[in-house]
Amino acid sequence: MYVGTLSFDLLLGDVASLKQKRSVVRPILAELHRRYAVAVAEVGDQDLYRRAEIGLSSVSGDHGHLSGLLDACERWMADRPEVDLLSVRRRVHGDED
Repeated sequence: MYVGTLSFDLLLGDVASLKQKRSVVRPILAELHRRYAVAVAEVGDQDLYRRAEIGLSSVSGDHGHLSGLLDACERWMADRPEVDLLSVRRRVHGDED
């Protein structure tokens, strides 16, 4: 069994309030969950309206499948025009950990 996580540090575009931030972040969370069947949440920078930290995780029995899924999620996030992807942190934990 393998558990993979990604953490995205995002700079939001034309956002001037926490309410506008929510209107950008919620659709991103919903689409990641719908498209890739991953657990996803805003995990940091909740009090900053131009920054967001989004975390996601997935479990798989195959390391290659998990790696491909995390790659796809990262590419999808990088292609979002409404956010700038500042950094990505990836971790994969296996049975040996």
